[in-house]
Amino acid sequence: MGQPALGLVGAAELLRRPLVALFCSRRCPGELILRTYDLARRLRDAGVAVISGFHTPMEREALHFLLKGSQPLVVAPARSLEGMRIPAAYRGPLAQGRLLLVSALGAGERRITAGLARERNRLVGALAGRIVVVYAQPGGALEAACAEFVRWGRPVVALASRANEHLAALGVALGEEVG
Repeated sequence: MGQPALGLVGAAELLRRPLVALFCSRRCPGELILRTYDLARRLRDAGVAVISGFHTPMEREALHFLLKGSQPLVVAPARSLEGMRIPAAYRGPLAQGRLLLVSALGAGERRITAGLARERNRLVGALAGRIVVVYAQPGGALEAACAEFVRWGRPVVALASRANEHLAALGVALGEEVG
């Protein structure tokens, strides 16, 4: 059986734009929390088109700032779009043509699992031209995804921090440049 078709809700043309993926592990060191807010503001103010699952706490916080801007956003939930209730905060950006929901998961995938989150992250990495990592927990699924993205030849940068130094061994750049 083949891969399910890409499910889309919203402005499909956003997939033709250069996208910056935003990732952060579920647990984020305190030193990176305020820097995540600053990063989200910089992305918003620069009009950078951002793609993410916006699932972990810091990704959701970043989404809060990004939704207040006018830049394009692509949200990739770790579930099928079929039967998904559209959050109220998405309705305005959808109507403005600056938001797209995208999923490659089949109609029966309605509950988020670790496996579906890994598949979603692979989709986000595949659609992005550049990947920004706030924090990837050592030994975690996001660290493994970063290694995969580097193997694909994607530019991956993590916020410069001692907490992210382990990513340098994978070929991830450490810095602040995100655009």
